[in-house]
Amino acid sequence: MTAVAPDIFQIQIPLPFALRIVNCYLLQGDEGWTVVDTGLNTSKARAAWQEAFAELQIRTRELVQIVLTHTHPDHYGLAGWLGEWCTADGGPTPPVRLSAREAELADGVWKAGTMLQSPYITFWQQCAVPPELAADIVRTTEETRQRTFPHPAVHHLIEPESIVRLGNRPMQALLMPGHSDGQLVFYDAADKLLLCGDHVLLKITPNISLWPHGEPDPLGRYLASLETLANLDVRLALPGHGPIMEDMHGRLHQIAQHHAQRLEETLAALSHPMTVYEVSHRLFDHEILSIHEMRFAATETLAHLDYLMQRGQVEREGEAIWTFASA
Repeated sequence: MTAVAPDIFQIQIPLPFALRIVNCYLLQGDEGWTVVDTGLNTSKARAAWQEAFAELQIRTRELVQIVLTHTHPDHYGLAGWLGEWCTADGGPTPPVRLSAREAELADGVWKAGTMLQSPYITFWQQCAVPPELAADIVRTTEETRQRTFPHPAVHHLIEPESIVRLGNRPMQALLMPGHSDGQLVFYDAADKLLLCGDHVLLKITPNISLWPHGEPDPLGRYLASLETLANLDVRLALPGHGPIMEDMHGRLHQIAQHHAQRLEETLAALSHPMTVYEVSHRLFDHEILSIHEMRFAATETLAHLDYLMQRGQVEREGEAIWTFASA
């Protein structure tokens, strides 16, 4: 646990993935505490929250709201448990607040299990992912989905551009799509401080994937949102993973350059018509990837191919299995 501001504490919640840690935040206010993002529902993660509350001498009834940047399992998975835990000493269930699109994704993808249903089996076939790997992806996805339960009984919606009070800070909720369709970041203009979720990370680039349940052109929307974010005056950015950022604008430039290079590499890989899985091998070292990471390698490769296709630089053929070629 680290104090990143007099009223904001970063809580590092352990993950059973290569990322190892998700950064969550506790903001202190006159009316109580706000949690921003929660971690995945594992015994180690629950213990980390219990230790943080004990160290800060927070009673569970003092948690007034749980705010989510987005509903990927490592940010959403403990939201329901935290709410139930807060009722243990007789307090009310704190509202879980997020964007409307993220609430829709939480219910459809993680509660209903969309990613385990037949359209996704077809999707992995279209990407030419080998059947054995596709089966492993489905299995590990279900294991992760189980770690999002219990889900919050109710989602309370945050309108993009609205001002929400996190602790004592009035912060503007800004829609920043790409990593997730409805991801919100929270900007305190007076303090020039940004809670940026997974939209901007210092050590790694956020995964930008194209999924069957996702909105079109995720990479295009992500790059456009970086330009919007560059207009903010930010002295300190608090991310969902990795170190805090004192030069967020420099990092925005690096991420944009990374994707420009990745798009060049994607085009260069298409010396002949290739499948998504084949191109992903050109862009990622599959020998060092876990099954969890291979899933993202394929869908991020598809997002780059789709970006190029939307802009007339690449063509796609086939229905049962997609092949891509330079236009």
